[in-house]
Amino acid sequence: MSIRISDHYAEKSFGLSFEFFPPKNEEGEKRLDQAVNELIKFRPSFATCTYGAGGSTRDKTLEIVKRIKDAHKIPVAAHLTCVGSTVDQLRTFLSEAQDLGIDYLVALRGDPPKGESSFQAVEGGLRYANELVALVRAEFPHFSMAVAGYPEVHNEAPNPDVDLENLKRKVDAGGEAIITQLFYNNDDFFRFRDRCENAGIGVPIVPGILPTTGAAHLQRMVTNCGAKLPGELYSKMDRLGEDKQGQLRIGMDHCIAQLEGLIQAGVPGVHFYVINKSQPTGDILDSLYLPTSS
Repeated sequence: MSIRISDHYAEKSFGLSFEFFPPKNEEGEKRLDQAVNELIKFRPSFATCTYGAGGSTRDKTLEIVKRIKDAHKIPVAAHLTCVGSTVDQLRTFLSEAQDLGIDYLVALRGDPPKGESSFQAVEGGLRYANELVALVRAEFPHFSMAVAGYPEVHNEAPNPDVDLENLKRKVDAGGEAIITQLFYNNDDFFRFRDRCENAGIGVPIVPGILPTTGAAHLQRMVTNCGAKLPGELYSKMDRLGEDKQGQLRIGMDHCIAQLEGLIQAGVPGVHFYVINKSQPTGDILDSLYLPTSS
């Protein structure tokens, strides 16, 4: 029997995963390959790859995860969203992923395309991530799926209760693990975890971590993701002005302390948004003692 994505977070296991994205040019290809080759030494449980807005790099996503799987003999997950796709187009992607031996999916509704303020399903498409999860579970049941969770609440949700209800629908439809959006305050994650438990959500909840390299990077990332700007961390880095190395050091120290707190609190694993760079993720992992990964 094949390993499900939830198995990487079972008792006495620690799931370490890295998320990559499809490069746009030859230089980006080289940077991606270098990042994968350097991070594989940490023995990740699996690797994932996103794709561009509206499915613009969907074929490339499958190519990348297949390449990682073949080269490094680890499980891989392809991201899949509802954006810009009819149900038939989703079925085509799922069939291709199945034929390539892709192990898992990260099933998402997806963000509105650039320039649009709200998500609109295409004719013949799906509106919500739980519908996508249900489609996969009904027609491609061998795929194991992770879904997204939002410690600071999804920016389109009217309130935290509605956001939690939406998450529970995704889990009830077949999501086997929750990978969170990035956050920089562990208390936000712990509150989210407690609320999930109280709501009867029993699948592994995995913190998504994006190491920040400087004040400008931090501000850009939280804006893009709809997360809160951590004021104290931002101020510490911003005060250093053009001292890029100093800003990087502050960001790394914050991330190491954040991860130490999460591991001490018993998280089942960690998912790194590595932005196709081996550093600073590699340097941070070199500085940490991780529980044994699966």
